[in-house]
Amino acid sequence: MTTENVHLSPGILFASANASAHFALHCLEPTPDGYLRAMSSFVDPDGEPMLWHDFGPLEGPGWAANAVGGAHLLYRWGGYLSDANIQEQALRLVDHVLNDGFIQPDGLVLPYWHTVERRFCLNYTHNDDWLCPGSLAKIGVQMLELARDMPARSAVLTQTARRLADWLAERTPLLDSGWTPRRITVAGEAYSLSPHGLPDSIFEHSADGLFLLQLWAMTGKLDLARTLGDAFVSAGGLWGSINHDTFDDHENVAYACAFRILRQVADLLDRPEWRAFAYEVALPAMQRYRMDDNRNGVFTQGLFWMEESWDTAYLWENAEVAQAHLEAWLERGDEAHRDVAWGVLSATARHHYGARGFLTEGVDWNNHVGQQHHIRQAEFGAIQYTEPLLNNLHHVEATLTYLNAIGYAPPPDLDFKASIEAICTLPGIHR
Repeated sequence: MTTENVHLSPGILFASANASAHFALHCLEPTPDGYLRAMSSFVDPDGEPMLWHDFGPLEGPGWAANAVGGAHLLYRWGGYLSDANIQEQALRLVDHVLNDGFIQPDGLVLPYWHTVERRFCLNYTHNDDWLCPGSLAKIGVQMLELARDMPARSAVLTQTARRLADWLAERTPLLDSGWTPRRITVAGEAYSLSPHGLPDSIFEHSADGLFLLQLWAMTGKLDLARTLGDAFVSAGGLWGSINHDTFDDHENVAYACAFRILRQVADLLDRPEWRAFAYEVALPAMQRYRMDDNRNGVFTQGLFWMEESWDTAYLWENAEVAQAHLEAWLERGDEAHRDVAWGVLSATARHHYGARGFLTEGVDWNNHVGQQHHIRQAEFGAIQYTEPLLNNLHHVEATLTYLNAIGYAPPPDLDFKASIEAICTLPGIHR
C-alpha cells in the first residue's frame, strides 16, 4: 500500500475531528438547572445509551465518562472554528461538573453519576468500595489545562484542582517502592483487589500513578512529584494497565502517557534524566504495538493495538500515542515521529459510521471482542459502540496539534454534513 493511501489529507483529518465533535454534542442532554451532561458514557452510532454495559448508566468527570476532558476538547474545537455555540455547550458541560454535586466539601471530586439509580458512585462497577487515585488526579490535570483556555471558569477550576491535589496527597499511601497503589479506599487505605474482588496482579505497578505525578507537579507539590518520578524511572518504568478493567504489565498508552508527562515536568522538577528516559525508553517502546498492515480485511495500518491480553486497537489510547509522537516531532523535528501520528489519525478517520459522526471505540481486527458487537456484525471490524467524550473525541487534541503545526485553517464552507460525506467516501471503507 502506498503512502498516499495511508496518510490522508489535512482536510479529511479536519472532517474526522469535526464529525467526532458533532457526535459528542449530539450525545449531550440538558440537566434540570440548564447545564449539559452526557446521556451515557457508552452509546451506539445513533447516540442511544447502552445500559447493559457498565459505562452505560454512568456520566461525569471520571475515567471513561471524561466530562472535563471532553468539555475541554469541545471548547478548543469551538475556538478553532470560531463557533461560539460549541464553546457555550462546552461551558455548560463544565458547569454541570462544577455545580451539580460532584465537587465535595473536603476536595474530593466524585467521578460518576448513575443516571438510572440517580446516585453518585466512586467507580465504574457502580459501588464505593474503591477508587483509582491516578484517574482522580487526571480530572485535576484536566481542570488545570482547561483553566488556561477558559477564562470564565479559570479561578474555580484551578481552586478545585488544587483542593483535589490536597485530598489525594492526604489519602494516597506510597508503597515501599515509592510508587502508588492502583486502587485505594475513600478513607485512604490501599485496596489490592480487582474491581471484581480478585487479587490485582498489577496493584503495585499500574501506570495510572503517572497522573498523580503530573497533578502534584502542576500544583506545587514538588517533593511528592519527585518521589513518584524517581520511583518510576529507577524501576525502568512501571507500565501496567491504565485502563481500570485490564491487568497487563505493559500497555501502549502507559508508554504514551509516560513520555508526555515526564517531558512536561522534567525541567520543573530539575530531573533532566526523566526527559532522556522519555525519549530513550518510553517513545521507542510504543513501536511494538504498531500495525504496519491491514488485517483480516480491516483498515488497521498505522493503528496501535492495546496490550497482550486485549489487543484491540482502541482509539483513546491511539490518540495519546499520536499526541506523544507529535510532541516529539515538534520538539526535535524528526518527521518520522510526525508520520507515526499522521498514520494513527488517518486510520482513525476511516472508522466513523452512521449519519451522526460516530467514531468507534476500537477496531477489533481479530474478533477478540466478538462479532456480535461489531458494525453490521462483521466477523472482524469496528465495534458498534463508543464513549462519546473519550474514544469518540480524544483524537481532536492530536488533530488540532497537527493542523495548527502545519498552518491548516478550517474551510469556511465545510459544514457537518460535508464532514460526514468526506469521511464516508474514503477508499477501503465498506458501510
